[in-house]
Amino acid sequence: MSQQTSVLYDVPGPRQRRITWISSILATVLVLIGAYFLIYRPLDDNGQFSMELWGPLVDPSNENFPLVWERIGAGFRNTLIAAGLAILASLVVGTLLAVLRIQLRSLTARRFTGLAAPLAYPLRGLSALLAVVTRVCVEVFRGLPVVLTIFFVARGFPEFGISFDALWYLVIGLTIYNSVVIAEILRSGMEGLPGGQAEAAAAVGLSPLQTTRLILLPQAFRIMLPALISQLVVVLKDTSLGFIIAYEETLSIGKQIIGALGNPIQTYLIIGVLFIVVNYSLSKLAQYVQRRLARGRKTAGTPAQNPPPAALTAQAEASGAGGI
Repeated sequence: MSQQTSVLYDVPGPRQRRITWISSILATVLVLIGAYFLIYRPLDDNGQFSMELWGPLVDPSNENFPLVWERIGAGFRNTLIAAGLAILASLVVGTLLAVLRIQLRSLTARRFTGLAAPLAYPLRGLSALLAVVTRVCVEVFRGLPVVLTIFFVARGFPEFGISFDALWYLVIGLTIYNSVVIAEILRSGMEGLPGGQAEAAAAVGLSPLQTTRLILLPQAFRIMLPALISQLVVVLKDTSLGFIIAYEETLSIGKQIIGALGNPIQTYLIIGVLFIVVNYSLSKLAQYVQRRLARGRKTAGTPAQNPPPAALTAQAEASGAGGI
């Protein structure tokens, strides 16, 4: 490993390390100077650091502090509720859609040789038609902006006499978009697995559905876990689009606070920090789950070293003594 590293990368000498160290210090100083003159000074000149603007958010003694944080808490709670429901629904629908597409692909490849021709041809045509329909639906909903999906759900359902709260319009719109994305993530994960696994499963008598459910799908979840967590973070952030249907999530509540107190920079900064904390926690959770899965796979793949029987040990010692 060290030999390969030395071939691919030349370790910098003392002079190069000094140059790198000095360059890093100069770049840091320039960034700090630029931030002072381009960010801090303009904000300070406009009074953006005054307690009149920051007090309702950071000073418990401020008369508006309890009400502001009560409203932010209510908005953040609504955000988490919408995100949790949309994530759960997207995972369930996306998983089912991925399994459906895999099964339709395997059915399309079959010739139904065990059936009579009048029955085999309609089955082949129906499988091909359903495969095309599901693919078109995936491409259409994945290509639409999620804001349009939410808007169409909120405006289209009432036209058919289906009325929900704003929460469910938001959840349905987010589910429609994110479920097809999750389905494509899982489908690509299953199709990227070695083909020998499906062949081995068929050899031991597993049906295509059993092969997908017991062998391909669990591995796809483990392999595509980083992409899945990234998409779940997108679901959480997309809940901010609930303002177009008057859903009182965090960003909508923030706009109400800004309208009352006139502190957009301070309010949006606090809301941004809240989203960063939650998204960072999700990323750390993904890393933890990935490490646990990798550790479990390594442990399961390492056979136990059983001690040799006493008779074989004695025989080996005797053979060794005889050879000497």
